[in-house]
Amino acid sequence: MEVSFAKEIEKLKLGAGETFHGEGILAVTKALLQSGVSYIGGYQGAPISHLIDVMVQAAPEMSDLGVHVEPCTNEASAAAMLGASIMYPVRGAVTWKSIVGTNVAADALSNLASPGVLGGALIVIGEDYGEGSSVIQERSHAYAMKSTIWLMDPRPNLSSIVNCVERSFGLSEASYTPVMMELRIRACHVQGSFEASDNIAPAISMREVLADPAPHQYEQLAHPPVTFGHERKKSGERMAAARAFISEHKLNELFDGREGEVGLIVQGGLYNALIRALSELGLADANGRCDLPILALNVVYPLVPDEVLDFAADKRAVLVIEEGQPEYIENEIGTILRRARAEVTLAGKDMLPMAGEYTSEVLAAGVGRFLRQHLPRIGNRLGDEGYAEETAALKQAAAALLQAPVPPRPPGFCTGCPERPFFAALKLTQQEIGPVHYSADIGCHAFATFAPFNFGNSILGYGMSLASNASVTSFQQKRPIAVMGDGGFWHNGLLSGVTSRLLNGGDGVLVIMKNGYTSATGTQEVISSPGKDLKLKAAEKSATHGETTIEDALKGVGVKWLRTVHTYKVAKMRDTLREAFTTKFSGLKVIVAEGECQLERQRRVKPIRAKALAAGERVQRTRFGVDDDTCTGDHSCIRLSGCPTLTVKASGDPLKTDPVAHVTNGCVGCGLCGEVSHAATLCPSFWRADIVSNPNWWDRTRAALRRVLTGGVAA
Repeated sequence: MEVSFAKEIEKLKLGAGETFHGEGILAVTKALLQSGVSYIGGYQGAPISHLIDVMVQAAPEMSDLGVHVEPCTNEASAAAMLGASIMYPVRGAVTWKSIVGTNVAADALSNLASPGVLGGALIVIGEDYGEGSSVIQERSHAYAMKSTIWLMDPRPNLSSIVNCVERSFGLSEASYTPVMMELRIRACHVQGSFEASDNIAPAISMREVLADPAPHQYEQLAHPPVTFGHERKKSGERMAAARAFISEHKLNELFDGREGEVGLIVQGGLYNALIRALSELGLADANGRCDLPILALNVVYPLVPDEVLDFAADKRAVLVIEEGQPEYIENEIGTILRRARAEVTLAGKDMLPMAGEYTSEVLAAGVGRFLRQHLPRIGNRLGDEGYAEETAALKQAAAALLQAPVPPRPPGFCTGCPERPFFAALKLTQQEIGPVHYSADIGCHAFATFAPFNFGNSILGYGMSLASNASVTSFQQKRPIAVMGDGGFWHNGLLSGVTSRLLNGGDGVLVIMKNGYTSATGTQEVISSPGKDLKLKAAEKSATHGETTIEDALKGVGVKWLRTVHTYKVAKMRDTLREAFTTKFSGLKVIVAEGECQLERQRRVKPIRAKALAAGERVQRTRFGVDDDTCTGDHSCIRLSGCPTLTVKASGDPLKTDPVAHVTNGCVGCGLCGEVSHAATLCPSFWRADIVSNPNWWDRTRAALRRVLTGGVAA
C-alpha cells in the first residue's frame, strides 16, 4: 500500500474563481496543468518527489486532460523526454533533484539546448542546497550558463511560483529555448494560496493525436555541421528574444525604498530570507515594505542589462545577494556595469560568505556590513551587532538549560529496516577476515557510513559504487565490496558497474539491496517492484510481460556467481559474505540481499491489521525484549544492530553499574535482535513474545497451560 495523495489530487481539479491552499511543489503541479502541458516526466528526489508521485496517482485526471505522465528510470531519460518539444508545438515539463540530477542529465541537456525547442520545455529542479541538504554543495546555475538554458528562481510565495511556471513556457516558446526553474527546499514546502485557473487540455495530446510525424528538418538535429549555427543563434537571436520577453512581462520585480542611495539585487529564491533579515535590522516590516530598493531576480539567467543599469543608475553602491559559489550573477552584473562605464560600487561576496546557505542571520550580518561601509548614516545606527549578540545569548541560554551540548543526531535506518541486518552480518564477517575496501552508494544504505557500522571509503554517485572501486581491485590483496540498492542498480549500476566489470574481467563483491522500491526518495516503484507495474495491472503484466527480476538481469548479462539471501538471516548472510571474499572463483560475485522496505511493509500490514481488529478477528504480532536479570550491560547487541528501538535503561540491580539493554514499544518485531544474538553468540538475554488480540479458544487454552507449567517451575 503506497502513500495516498487523494487530498492533493483533489486540489489539482480546482478551476477559475477557486482558491488553492497548499505547499509550493503542489502549486507547481497545478500550474503545469493550467499551462496546457502535453507530457510530464521526471525522476524523484527531495524536495520535488511529490510532483511525480501526485501525477502518477492522478492518472484518471491526467487521462481526461490527455496529459502523458512518465516516471523515468533516471534524470537522463527525463531530460530526453523533452525531445518531443524540439519538432512539435507541445509543452512538456520534467523534474529532478538538484545538481546531482542535472549531472546525470547533462548529455541530453546539451543536445536539447543546441537545436532549441518549438514547444515550451520546462525543467523543475529541486535545488537542495545548504547545511540541511542531502547532496553535494553545487548549483545547476553553471549548467544553465554552459548550455544557454534560461534559469528561473522565483520568489518563495505561491503566486510568484505559479506565475513563473506559466511564464516559463511563454519564455521558452518566444526564444526557442528550454527553461530551468530552481526551487529550494523552503520554496517547495512553503504554505500559501493563489487564485486557481482552469486546467487546459493540450491541443496535441494522448486524446488529440497527430496523423503524421513532423517532417525531417536537419537543422533541428544536434549534429555537426548544423550545431555551429546553433551556437550563434543561442548567443544572438535566442538571447535577445529571451531578454525582450523578460522585460515585456516584468518577470523580475522592482521594490522601491526611500533610501535610494544604495540598492540590493537578490535572487528571487532568497527574497523571503532577505526581508526577514531586513525586518530584524529595522529596515522592513512584516508586510515586506522595505527602506532599501530591491531588484528581485526571478530570472537569474539571462540577466537583462537595461534592467540592471536602470536600477543602478542613481545609486552609490549595489549589493548582489547570491547564494553559493562561484559568484556567477555578481560577475555578470560586474561585466554589465563595466561595459556601460557605470559609476557605481558593486559589492557581493566581499560582504557575504562565499559558500553556505544564506539564512536571515547571515544576511543581516552581510547587509549591515554593506550599509556601514556605503551608507554609514543608516549603517552606523543599525542593530545588527546587537542582533548577533542577542542570538548568541539565546544560544548560550539554550545550552545552559540543556546542561550539555546537544548530541549529534545523524540520520539512520528506520526501525526494522531490512538493510540493517546485512551490515550486522558484514561486521561479523570483517571480524573474521579483517577490514575490506567498501564502496558506498546513494540511498538508504548510505546510513551505514554512520555509527555503529562506520562503513565506507567513497560515495561517487547513484549506482556508481561498483564502478568506483574498479581500480582498487588491482592493488589490494582483499577483494573490495560495493553496495547499491535496487533503485541504484536500475538507475545506473547495471551498465556502469556490472557490465563494465564483466567486460574487463575484474574481481570483486557486489551487494544489491533488494527492498523492492526506490526507498530513499519516497518508496517509488522500480521495474522489479514485487507484483506491481507503473503502467500495467498485475494480471496484464504477468500475461504480457512476465515478472522482471534483478537476478534475471544479472544472469542475462553474464554474472556467473550469484546468491540471493534474505537480509534477516544474519548467520546465512555472514556465511555467504565469507564465501564471496574467500572463494577461488575469480570474477564478479553478486549477492542479492532481499528484504522488503519496512515502511512499505507497515503501510501494507497496518490497514489489514486494523480492519481485522475492528472485525473482532484474531490478530498476532511479534515483540522482542531484553531480560533485565540476564543482560550483562556490555551492549554488544547495540553495536551490531543500531536499531533505534534497541537502547539502554538503568538497571534495577544495585550490583550492576552499567545500564542494561532495553527494547522500546516502537519495536516492529523484525527479529534482528535474536538473529544477531544467535549469529554472534551473544548472551541469551533476548526474549520473543507473540501478542495475540481477539484470541481463540486454542490460544486461551495454551496460555492457561503455560501459566500452570511456568508456575510449577517457578515454585
